[in-house]
Amino acid sequence: MDFLKKTEDCRSVVEDELKKLFTADGLLTEEGIPGSLAEPLRYALLTGGKRLRPVLCLLACRVVSGDFKKAIPASLAIEVLHTYTLVHDDLPCMDDDLLRRGKPTVHAKYGYAEAVLVGDALHAAAFALALKTQCDAEALQKIVDELARAAGPAGVVGGQWVDVCSKPPHNLATVNYVHEHKTSDLVQCALLMGAIAARATEAQEKIFRKFGKNLGMAFQIIDDLLDGDDPAKTEEMSVLLVMDREEALHLAEKHTANALNCLEELEGMGRIDLEAVQILKELAQAQISRKM
Repeated sequence: MDFLKKTEDCRSVVEDELKKLFTADGLLTEEGIPGSLAEPLRYALLTGGKRLRPVLCLLACRVVSGDFKKAIPASLAIEVLHTYTLVHDDLPCMDDDLLRRGKPTVHAKYGYAEAVLVGDALHAAAFALALKTQCDAEALQKIVDELARAAGPAGVVGGQWVDVCSKPPHNLATVNYVHEHKTSDLVQCALLMGAIAARATEAQEKIFRKFGKNLGMAFQIIDDLLDGDDPAKTEEMSVLLVMDREEALHLAEKHTANALNCLEELEGMGRIDLEAVQILKELAQAQISRKM
């Protein structure tokens, strides 16, 4: 995929900065943090991943300003927050997964209570990172507000709540709610934090939010399709509980078309980095055909 090469600079920065969190003066090794806690934190954060959300954050900043450096702390914040959601989502009381990316999940490797605390630590660390964004006070407040909204009861927690509490038979409205708030909200948040760090206009923010919602929904539908043949995931909330594979793919394509339309609208909004917009287009289009 060409967009992978074109975003290598973003992903490389994110990987390097995540590793720096565990250096001698890093946020996750500072005085007072038990060494035995730093180990599972490192395991949770540095065992791979697409780094989609931090890349989106950096690209949104670049679209608006031509550069992504201002959004580096925000990009780390969204990745750390996302990692916390994965650690908790894997818990026995949630999805009860023993493997993630082919490796033992945090609770499988370190223990149930330990994984809860790892997730709690990452949740708090995400806000500490967001507050390091170099921008004026108004923009910084907006960035933290976006992170809090996406992480809270109207965001990931609300989506997880409905996922845990809903009983079959499920309907499309329930599946959409879970997908929007467990997945799409963090995608929107990543884009908005990057755009705000670059001082996007309100009109640009609105477009990024709409783009992120549709991109996130398409991403999750394709995840459902990829997981559809996994016997271990047959009980999980999925669009395949309410429609067949062909209908689900059509819905993902519709969301992708909506996302691309948003980027077309963004291109007509004054001085922006058109190369960065093109990378976002390629990323959105690539979600439909991805195999992992």
